[in-house]
Amino acid sequence: MTNENSLDAAESTTNLTSPAKGKIQQINHSEKKGNGEDLAADGYDTWNDERKEEEKESNPLNPNGSSNAKDKDREERALIVSLTQGRPRETWNQKVEFLLAVIGFAVDLGNVWRFPYICYQNGGGAFLIPYVIMLLLGGLPLFYMELALGQFHRCGCLSIWNRICPALKGVGMAICIIDIYMGMYYNTIIGWAVYYFFASFTSELPWEKCGKPWNTEACLSVDIPTNLTNTTTPAREYFERNVLEQYKSNGLEYMGPVKPSLALCVFGVFVLVYFSLWKGVKSTGKAVWITALAPYFVLVVLLIRGVTLDGAGEGIRYYLTPEWEKLKNTKVWIDAASQIFFSLGPGFGTLLALSSYNKFNNNCYRDALLTSSINCLTSFLAGFVIFSVLGYMAKIQNVDIDKVGLEGPGLVFIVYPEAISLMGGSTFFSIIFFLMLITLGLDSTFGGLEAMITALCDEFPNFIGKRRKLFVLVLLAFIYICALPTMTYGGVYLVNFLNVYGPGLAILFVVFVESAGVFWFYGVDKFSDDIEQMLGQKPSLYWRICWRYISPTFLFVILIFSILNNEDMLGEEYYYPEWAIPLGWLLTLSSVICIPLYMIYKFDISRGSFKRKLRTMFKPEPLVPLSGQISTMISTV
Repeated sequence: MTNENSLDAAESTTNLTSPAKGKIQQINHSEKKGNGEDLAADGYDTWNDERKEEEKESNPLNPNGSSNAKDKDREERALIVSLTQGRPRETWNQKVEFLLAVIGFAVDLGNVWRFPYICYQNGGGAFLIPYVIMLLLGGLPLFYMELALGQFHRCGCLSIWNRICPALKGVGMAICIIDIYMGMYYNTIIGWAVYYFFASFTSELPWEKCGKPWNTEACLSVDIPTNLTNTTTPAREYFERNVLEQYKSNGLEYMGPVKPSLALCVFGVFVLVYFSLWKGVKSTGKAVWITALAPYFVLVVLLIRGVTLDGAGEGIRYYLTPEWEKLKNTKVWIDAASQIFFSLGPGFGTLLALSSYNKFNNNCYRDALLTSSINCLTSFLAGFVIFSVLGYMAKIQNVDIDKVGLEGPGLVFIVYPEAISLMGGSTFFSIIFFLMLITLGLDSTFGGLEAMITALCDEFPNFIGKRRKLFVLVLLAFIYICALPTMTYGGVYLVNFLNVYGPGLAILFVVFVESAGVFWFYGVDKFSDDIEQMLGQKPSLYWRICWRYISPTFLFVILIFSILNNEDMLGEEYYYPEWAIPLGWLLTLSSVICIPLYMIYKFDISRGSFKRKLRTMFKPEPLVPLSGQISTMISTV
């Protein structure tokens, strides 16, 4: 490993200009004297002093060298940022592994159970207009921003703020806490899919007919005509009374004990997650070949089966028929903005982490366009899969399609399994459907947890970075223990509660602060210079306008409307007790409070006058290499 990195360093140095070589030699020479951080800093100071002397000699009319300061700073920044800190940074074995990891993170369960519902609820085909507009003006610029930031600075969501705006390092802390909340409930949902997956290995699916021990007298198969209104279906009772057994709880007031079978399924999910993350991008890169590609194979199979069902055409027509008058409704545009934001997933630290393992000159602009387009097209494809089956169910029950569909977990754990049970080859289609849900969920949970792991390994390279396998094991064990309440009989109510008040509201505020820090404090011009150093050309005026004005406004509007409608996000199937709402806001505050608290801490430890402290807080810290080894060739120096 050491010999290979030394060879890379030598090869990179030969491609630099003579002054750059001298700078590298100066740093490496200073580090040979010792292994401490002070020696590296001394090397940097000597380098910086030498640069200033060169500027004075080359321009006697401007002894401070200010005329060329910008160009010199850019050269110095490009060179320093390519230096690793202590241990060589891993890179993806293949470019396609990075793309699959990003696509796998962005394409999650929400693409299947949320987008189709939001689409037909907000005008069908007409909804695609605000959806695409919000993608171009808000979602895609933020997506591109995070990929570029991670690739340029090559570190996670904690250390990166030292190089952008040190006062906002609390943003990285908030992201880590949000990722823990995500791990607590998201893996439980995957556990439900695991439960269904193993239950599908029977000749007759257990939710196909009534008469099972968990069924009630109100159970009635969906293919039996009836005028009764107080009936329920075998699929609904299987989910609520057998998988969750939520009737044994009283909501959040009494959730009951942990259900062992669910706890075992979720434990299996955590085991899969561990062996996909323990070796970093080396193990994740192998896992995504399955978890990112398998859902597309299953979606195509289910689409072919779905469009051949009786009534599928009516369902697809219902999905796509535009209702243009709905575009006058503000809610449609807010739903489009929210859907594109949560679908692409900026702000969770995942895009930063994944792109930080790229090569410095990788074309992250092209990656952003490609992966975001695939994500949106996947959502659109999932709509055909879902609505072809909803049309089939409506035909069987002789009702309107809007009487069949459910949003969220109910769609994939009740309605779709119900439809599968009525098809020929139901066992096969049930197995591949829940396999798809598992792989969709695993990709996203890989990404969320990798964001936190990368951030902490970069922030504490000696203590955590060198013990990654042990750290990942301890972290996942901690999250699993914290997630146990979601595996109780009333755990479904907690899952929904955590979804809304854990990351749901907090992430919007965090990403707004993140964008303000990058675009307003660090500066769009400096950020554009960084991209130019990687790609060889500056972002166009369109991107710079979006970053400076439109994207922050996009986030602020979503945040305000989400805060105003937070109780509606909890749904109407269960009315949460009055004390739950203040508790939810405390849960949201537990992550976002990191931002102001760290600003206060940073101000307190800074030296000097009030103005100097403020200047120190918001000025990027010098990029001082700790162990000086070139890992990338920078052709702009």
